[in-house]
Amino acid sequence: MCRHAAWLGPARSLTTLISDPEHGLLRQSYAPRLQKYGTVNADGFGFGWYDGSRPVRYRRTVPVWADANLPGLAAAARSTCLIAAVRSATAGMPIEETATAPFADGPWLLSHNGRVGREAVRPLAADAESVCDSAWLAAAVFTRLRDGLPLADVLPAVVGAAAEGDPEARLNLLVTGGSHLAAVAWGDTLFTHLEEGVLVASEPLDDRPGWRAVPDRSLLLASPDGVSVTPID
Repeated sequence: MCRHAAWLGPARSLTTLISDPEHGLLRQSYAPRLQKYGTVNADGFGFGWYDGSRPVRYRRTVPVWADANLPGLAAAARSTCLIAAVRSATAGMPIEETATAPFADGPWLLSHNGRVGREAVRPLAADAESVCDSAWLAAAVFTRLRDGLPLADVLPAVVGAAAEGDPEARLNLLVTGGSHLAAVAWGDTLFTHLEEGVLVASEPLDDRPGWRAVPDRSLLLASPDGVSVTPID
């Protein structure tokens, strides 16, 4: 299990997801409040942001609190679209950068919070950058996006196929192309907060009012035009 968060709106630094909030991802890496599976997220971390239309990533296999370069990097990395994750590796999965979110393909960045049997996702893609379950799930999404299918159709289709192959799968996803953001709640908590833009996170980053739970088995779509949440059949 993992924790992840994303921002879409006026330019902000990565610290707004990681260290500025009282319960940001730095705190969630060692003291998550709502995590159902696992107690710490110390098996690596990754961040993504956009330099214009180009996504940039930083991934490590150490705990987020152990990276001395992080405070300066997170303060300097500013973008209108941010994504970040701290990892608790599923038993049997490798601890390596290629198994650490966010995964990338072209303009797309993806994070998976959960677990799924690899036998359920390997038939959905021809290859993946790691043997871990999340990498195969990301590859399945990217394959369909490269074929030109809309993100709003791809995520329910991939999640549905993965869940059919593994009914116990937990398939919370965050996906962005830089100008918009999508998320799936499937098997674990997901929250959103609307302000100048939209925050999406596994659990609230602070105790401000306004955080709303996204119902399980739902798809969230966010763009500068607004936010919608619809059930996934």
